[in-house]
Amino acid sequence: MKDIYEKIFETGIIPVVVIDDADDALPIAKALCDGGLPAAEITFRTAAAAESIRRIAKEYGDKMLVGAGTVLTEEQAQAAIDAGAQFIVSPGFSENIVRYCIEKGVTVIPGCSRPTDVEAAIRLGLSVVKFFPAEAAGGLAMIKAMSAPYSNMRFMPTGGIDEKNLNDYLAFHKIIACGGSFMVKKDWIQKKEFEKITESCRKAVKLMHGFCVEHVGINADTRENADPILAAFAPFGFDVHEGKESIFLNHDVEIMTKPWYGKNGHICVQTNNIKRAEAYLKSKGVKFIEESKNIGPNGDYAAVYIDGDVNGFAVHLLQK
Repeated sequence: MKDIYEKIFETGIIPVVVIDDADDALPIAKALCDGGLPAAEITFRTAAAAESIRRIAKEYGDKMLVGAGTVLTEEQAQAAIDAGAQFIVSPGFSENIVRYCIEKGVTVIPGCSRPTDVEAAIRLGLSVVKFFPAEAAGGLAMIKAMSAPYSNMRFMPTGGIDEKNLNDYLAFHKIIACGGSFMVKKDWIQKKEFEKITESCRKAVKLMHGFCVEHVGINADTRENADPILAAFAPFGFDVHEGKESIFLNHDVEIMTKPWYGKNGHICVQTNNIKRAEAYLKSKGVKFIEESKNIGPNGDYAAVYIDGDVNGFAVHLLQK
């Protein structure tokens, strides 16, 4: 289950998809991948669910996560597994379905909206549950309240999540990812407007990562060499904050007083979640300098440099 959990976390948003016609499965999968969200929770609300999963798993199994949602019976769970589903999601907590999936060795994420359900999931060895229906069941405030006594449990909220509240949920460290259908609207599928799914996914990915330039660094290499740079910026009246290795002018310019990455300096790009952003950029072929991370005891780090310069400037990610 751990590898699936990690992939779900890295994806960040799990599109919940209702497919009436299995012939739409592959165009939808392509649209999701092209839009930067290589995952789908195909709901068992229609007769086309199992066949849709089968087609996606066959053609895109090595490129995207495909799971089954709204699984209500053991028979549906088996049908999803036979079709190639990599994970099973249920709207509520069914001990029978959870035990069945565990016996089959398939990741299962049952719906839990109250402490009793969470405790039942813990007894069966689960560390991730779905929180459904998220907004109707109390939203982020309810998740935070429930998570306090269950320190090792993470949640995947689904239901009422869209562009307006997505990042509010994802900012809480106990949330592994959010499920949603706002980027895969039923009307677009019925009209075969798959390009709208791609564009909506791209917007969601952009919103989720929140990339923005935070500051620019200039390499001075020594404290003495920094003085002419400070003099050049003095007319602007920036506040000067001097540290052991660099000098900040406001929060916009950093003068490096020791040798650092980049021929001329660096560009700092902030992101909402550095681990998720790193995984996303790696999927795009971007390489990172592992030794540039200052990794803490829990595996956390606030910055990482991209391997290679951009016109003499290094680029690094910074956790917001």
